[in-house]
Amino acid sequence: MKFYTKYLWFNTEKHREYINITNEIEEILHESGITEGMILVSAMHITAGVYINDAEAGLISDIDKWLEELAPFNVNYEHHHMGETNGDSHLKSLIIGHEVIIPVTAGKLDFGPWQQVYYAEFDGQRRKRVIVKVMGE
Repeated sequence: MKFYTKYLWFNTEKHREYINITNEIEEILHESGITEGMILVSAMHITAGVYINDAEAGLISDIDKWLEELAPFNVNYEHHHMGETNGDSHLKSLIIGHEVIIPVTAGKLDFGPWQQVYYAEFDGQRRKRVIVKVMGE
């Protein structure tokens, strides 16, 4: 079994952003030379996430609104008493999740219809990274 690791770096302009990283993941797969296996894509920060879904602007807006309803900004979070103001960002990350595993078959991402990989930033405007680890033969 072979392993190939690469990091993607982000510094978003907005506090919350959803970035389609599918093309980058496909490029990393190609670089790896692995044709059968899997790819782990994992946000390395506790206020960011990675998810798979449709690349449709209305859905992305719906996801953002839904997350804000479930974990709205709130000055009364206990976390904020510790000197931070990003308690909602931590909660949004927990809801989305911080990693996905994508099957690789015949040298391609083995997705269902419409599936794309997204980096979700919930406390942006600073440098953060995602690890991409390709494993297989």
